Amino acid sequence: MTATEYIWMNGELVKWEDAKIHVLSHVVHYGSSVFEGMRAYKTEKGPACFRLDDHTVRLFNSAKIYRMEIPFTREQINDAILSLITKNNLDSCYVRPIVYRGYHSLGVDPRACPVDVTIAVWPWGKYLGPEAMDNGVSVCFSSWNRIAPNTMPAMAKSGANYMNSQLIKMEALHHGYVEGIALDINGNVSEGSAENIFLVRQGTLITPTLAASILPGITRDSVIKLATDMGIKVIEQNVPREALYLADEVFFTGSAAEISPISKIDDIQIGEGKCGPITKKLQKAFFGIVNGETKDKYNWLTYVSEYKGAPA
Repeated sequence: MTATEYIWMNGELVKWEDAKIHVLSHVVHYGSSVFEGMRAYKTEKGPACFRLDDHTVRLFNSAKIYRMEIPFTREQINDAILSLITKNNLDSCYVRPIVYRGYHSLGVDPRACPVDVTIAVWPWGKYLGPEAMDNGVSVCFSSWNRIAPNTMPAMAKSGANYMNSQLIKMEALHHGYVEGIALDINGNVSEGSAENIFLVRQGTLITPTLAASILPGITRDSVIKLATDMGIKVIEQNVPREALYLADEVFFTGSAAEISPISKIDDIQIGEGKCGPITKKLQKAFFGIVNGETKDKYNWLTYVSEYKGAPA
């Protein structure tokens, strides 16, 4: 991780090295946090946040599920993100807002603890490696299932959920794979440790439903919109494990992973074993918009230069 100069904490800018919490904060002991991950991309007009407000809405939705009252408005969070990118003088970056239960008392009941908010930004390259976009990555199915719907809410981007993700990721890496794919409680495909998943079969794009214990991904939603406008049929349905082996193309989506093709699953080659034509077409459309090279007809970009507090 590359340190930047400032982190935003509860409305104040603090030096990166001074951004600390108490060791007895509730979040440290019980995982009581919700967070977001988004990117700001380098464009000719300066850095631009991708679907900023949609990410902030999801942050507030996650907090609502966990009965966490965020002590700032959505507009204040958006302004803080744009201001922080400006203060750190970044051309592009990853953005991490996190809402967490802070220091007051310990015990499972978190209600007495304050709800704190921190935002950090830093440079971050390709999540699954620089060659992943063209060559694809080799992944495996995990022995760990995704969390069941009646145990923890998968629609909340909660820090606690990512203990499950860590198990999936570490197991995959231990066996020499780049990433793992989890099944849901019913044995259908769910998602990667930190990515949604799509497959292409005879020109149709297929992805698991929200009922498969997946996070409602914003890049996932973007790909569905792009594909639909391209005339590519999109189906959200239950996906059996073996359907991925037989697919023409398979790819991950996510704010960190963007649109990353999968070349092998459990050492079974997928399609041509590299980025397929539909994946490539979606990549081109996606990166054209986020890099400011093609018209942003969806209004997905928020330019940092247009932030009211940005320097002239």
